[in-house]
Amino acid sequence: MNAQKLSKRLETVASFVPTGAVVADIGSDHAYLPCYLVHNGVVTKAIAGEVVKGPFDSALKQVKLEGLEDNITVRLADGLKAIEESDNVDTITIAGMGGPLIVSILEKNPHALKTVTRLILQPNIHAKVIRQWAIRNQWAVLEEVILKEDEKIYEVLVLQRGEMELTEQEILLGKHLIASKTDVFIEKWSKEIDNWKRILTSIERADDTTDIVKKREEVTHKIQLVEEVLNHEES
Repeated sequence: MNAQKLSKRLETVASFVPTGAVVADIGSDHAYLPCYLVHNGVVTKAIAGEVVKGPFDSALKQVKLEGLEDNITVRLADGLKAIEESDNVDTITIAGMGGPLIVSILEKNPHALKTVTRLILQPNIHAKVIRQWAIRNQWAVLEEVILKEDEKIYEVLVLQRGEMELTEQEILLGKHLIASKTDVFIEKWSKEIDNWKRILTSIERADDTTDIVKKREEVTHKIQLVEEVLNHEES
């Protein structure tokens, strides 16, 4: 992967950046995504934010190597602190982190979202907490994609401002992903069910404490939610 050729995962993220957007890529690592967006004429201005000195230095080096210093500003900052009001950022990308970490980044500096109209988020795990955050904060899921790359499965969520109501099933699985039910979706949740059934088997031998009973009920409920969708697919 480089600034000209992204991974399938980041290419999917890039595909949802509106033409002419002012984008801030948080946790930008080598700044490949902002460089790619500028090279391909999608954006002319971008912010690459990094909280860790090593990746920050890598991003600076990459932007200079690509000759994009006039287009991309690299900042060493914690999360959305990389965004300044004068940037007029309207699109934020955050990729390659867990869902809870992405949510904590969004919650830590909510004022930075003032001019933002689109969030493109790629959680490695626990996408449901992003959907929960979206409902609480008046963001709606515009699009969702699930994809597989290098034997790992990823989800990409595109949010825009607006009210949204989701069922418990849709929060867990993704309303758009349920509707499309791709092979990758089925693979992901079939594996999750297998894992949950192993957990159930292991706790069956445990004493019926309050915590164990609660855990068994939670896991059983999740299995039922997912099986309902997968079985419907097969019918």
